[in-house]
Amino acid sequence: MTSPALSLASSSRSTCPVSHAKREQVLAGAEAVFLECGYEGASMSQIAARARVSKGTLYNHFENKAELFRALVDKLAREKLAAMFQPLSAGEEDCLTLLIRVAEEFIRVMISPIALGLYRIIVSEAPQFPELSDMFWQKGPACARRFLTDWLRRQDENRVLEVEDAVFAADQFFALCQARIVHFRRLELPVDCSDEAIGDLAQRTGRAFLKIYGRDR
Repeated sequence: MTSPALSLASSSRSTCPVSHAKREQVLAGAEAVFLECGYEGASMSQIAARARVSKGTLYNHFENKAELFRALVDKLAREKLAAMFQPLSAGEEDCLTLLIRVAEEFIRVMISPIALGLYRIIVSEAPQFPELSDMFWQKGPACARRFLTDWLRRQDENRVLEVEDAVFAADQFFALCQARIVHFRRLELPVDCSDEAIGDLAQRTGRAFLKIYGRDR
């Protein structure tokens, strides 16, 4: 089954390799500027300068700042979610192992600098730009939720798990993943983010989830 992250529509205006490379260059510049200045504080001129392209080139790819921000979130969601849910797509391991692997990848994504930066942008600027919140939700969390929900429903149908409300169960899983490490990182509080700490939290998450929904619980 294809990850929903891979089906997100791209806003690229051309499939030409040269044009694609230039678009990626623009997105890299936009990422840096948005993280430094926020959404409202970022300007197309700043982004063009950081990307080392002319404003004409920038506007050839993106009509305005909103479209550019949407494309950046779209790109990051496609890349991150594809990696996160690859284990479930393959489905070659037992349920607990798969849940642990997804939890571990999810935690790593959530505490990455770009994910933390985007989260803070959305939270701080949502009152002025509520459309950003909706767009961010649809491209990222909602997409992840749909994929995990579909997987959980299949596990219920195959009598691996017993899941009455797959959407709620997916929300529970992601909430368990965000305990301790993610919350502390978002608040810039000291927390152990080592591979060992992430692995331990992922295992606790997987085991706790199976205690709720495993048929042998």
